[in-house]
Amino acid sequence: MENKKLLVLSDSHGDITALKAVLNWTKNYIPPNDTICAAAFLGDGLSDLKKAADVTGFYSDWKCVSGNNDYGSNIQDALAFDYAEHRFFICHGHRYSLYGGHHALLAAARINNADIALFGHSHVPHYKTTDGIKLINPGSIGRPRSRIGATFAVIECPEGRQINVEFYGIGDGHKIEKLNV
Repeated sequence: MENKKLLVLSDSHGDITALKAVLNWTKNYIPPNDTICAAAFLGDGLSDLKKAADVTGFYSDWKCVSGNNDYGSNIQDALAFDYAEHRFFICHGHRYSLYGGHHALLAAARINNADIALFGHSHVPHYKTTDGIKLINPGSIGRPRSRIGATFAVIECPEGRQINVEFYGIGDGHKIEKLNV
């Protein structure tokens, strides 16, 4: 059985050191033959990606959207794509009234026939299933607003419809540690 994994990052806000730590960790992800096949960046730091990728040598099939602080970006602010038997809707979240609930985000996911919606903007990790749609926010790697600090997520998509979401923290010295969120 093949396990496909998707790296999910958001809100680096110029913290290239943290982004490099995550990309180096991802590039060397263990165990052997258990790699991350694709990556999603949910905005607010798009210009950081190329810099960090060039330094670390981590290149991937990136799915990217722009955020409210990606000034002058020509990248769209929402995107739907298929990956590992799932339909993903991704956005930064600033256009979906997140602080008033997830109603607009759920509606956008439904319109795009998505079963998983990835979003950033709040800088707080989140995972919940609502009306059959999995809502996942990886948190922020650059400016966290949660007490657990800087975070990102890895979504494991084994064959079939189930997924496993793991959150990771970026600790002192940019050490990557798995979290219980």
